[in-house]
Amino acid sequence: MPQNTQTGQPAAGGISPARRWTIVGLLCAGMMIAYFDRVNLSVVMVLPDFKQTFQLTDTDRGALNSAFFWSYAVLQIPAGWFVDRYGVKLPFAAALGLWSLVSAGTAFSGTMRQLFTLRLLLGVCESVVTPAGMRWIRFNCAENQRGLAVGLYMAAAKFGPAVGVQLATMLMLLYGWRNMFVILGLGCMVWLVPWLLLVRDDDQDLEKASVRKSSAPAVPFARVIASPVIWGTVIGTFCYQYFVYYCMTWMPAYFVERRNLSLNSMGWFTMFSFTGMAVVAILAGFIADRMIDRGCDPVRVRKGFTIAGFLVASTELIGAMSDSNSVALFFAVFSLSGLGLMTANYWALTQTLIPGAAVGRVVGIQNCAANLPGIVAPLLTGWLKQTTGGYEAGMQVIWIFLILGIASYLFLVRPKYVPR
Repeated sequence: MPQNTQTGQPAAGGISPARRWTIVGLLCAGMMIAYFDRVNLSVVMVLPDFKQTFQLTDTDRGALNSAFFWSYAVLQIPAGWFVDRYGVKLPFAAALGLWSLVSAGTAFSGTMRQLFTLRLLLGVCESVVTPAGMRWIRFNCAENQRGLAVGLYMAAAKFGPAVGVQLATMLMLLYGWRNMFVILGLGCMVWLVPWLLLVRDDDQDLEKASVRKSSAPAVPFARVIASPVIWGTVIGTFCYQYFVYYCMTWMPAYFVERRNLSLNSMGWFTMFSFTGMAVVAILAGFIADRMIDRGCDPVRVRKGFTIAGFLVASTELIGAMSDSNSVALFFAVFSLSGLGLMTANYWALTQTLIPGAAVGRVVGIQNCAANLPGIVAPLLTGWLKQTTGGYEAGMQVIWIFLILGIASYLFLVRPKYVPR
């Protein structure tokens, strides 16, 4: 297997560039579909008749928005082990088919308990998405390709809400909220056809080849998870995702209830915010790859982009404190777009610093940290809104987490703490 000249790691082999990037595109499409099914409930909870049908308070809305993440976050580490053990192709395919059926089943719910249970099941089915995708990228993309590949994959996690909110809004207005769930849930299963035809079930063979080519001894997994690098990454990931999941679960309601936008305008501004983040994520991943390809240190480059993303995102507080809708809407888009500077690079940085043999489990740990704020952000925001009567306190909490994220990458995610 040829060696990557920048890192000394085995380069991706056995797959043509065209096939590699086609499969990256399929991974991105699968990630977007996952997010379609995560954000559709946030859209329908803006409807007065939906809230009245299920007798929802603000705290209830927070609980429903968080339900997905209770199961999803808890299962990240087991899901990482699962894809390390059984590979990527079939687990990803089975998961997408199952979560599509669960999402479509939401149309037939009649009580809040049923809604909550279906969201828990959706989290179970989607739990393999990030560990599986990151594992495939780790063993099929070289270091100087990984920033772009991860950038595209994580950008899909932003295009998903951007397109999903707008698509769900359109379908809801045209056909009603129940039909929207059925159309989105069943229609996306067409993705399974190209995935099963194009993807090889060979990532475990690639892993064994990578281990044989590496001159470094294996690092015990216990030493990996005890490293300050992992804990700094866990803290930083939580802080990054807290902002993302606030935007995913409460920003549609914030635009309608605090900034007085129509449903249609809400859909467009939510799309602009997540699209901006996705575009910046792709560009930042590509630029970081080119800098590394020219000889720059991968850790310094990716860490610099990560801290810059946190700094730009912290401008959200300016919009939150403003009485001007124009200022608030500008910084809603600007701050979330700026967070995209770190999207590809903080994930790629983990793969650069941490040994690859347990990549699924390491990604599972990181993605567990990435989804715990999916529980905390909607619940805490709902409680703060009901307690204070507004959104300002909830957005101040976001700013505190962003500053904590900067500190975690400055002081803990450092090459001298890498497990050896």
